[in-house]
Amino acid sequence: MTAREFIQNLPSRVAPEAISGKNASFSFDLSGDDGGQFAVMVKDDKVEVVEGKPANADCEVRGNATDFMKVIRGELNPMMALFTGKIKVSNQKALMEYAKVFGLSK
Repeated sequence: MTAREFIQNLPSRVAPEAISGKNASFSFDLSGDDGGQFAVMVKDDKVEVVEGKPANADCEVRGNATDFMKVIRGELNPMMALFTGKIKVSNQKALMEYAKVFGLSK
């Protein structure tokens, strides 16, 4: 699975009860062949993904698509990815709140 596929498939993997009453927006800006720019919106008990960079996001995640997928697969420790700058997150608190819901962590 590529980073693009992972992000585009988020709506089918998130249980509505896990996001009930929550509203947030995320920007994923992943470089490399399997990356891209994506806006992920959580609203009205749904997750919507659109290609492109949103004007305002609660949290922006930037990095290389390969490193992003290494984190997803458990091949790269998320904290090490942050500390070494392989993955950059503008609002870690927001990402931590949704990490398990999105399948970004176990």
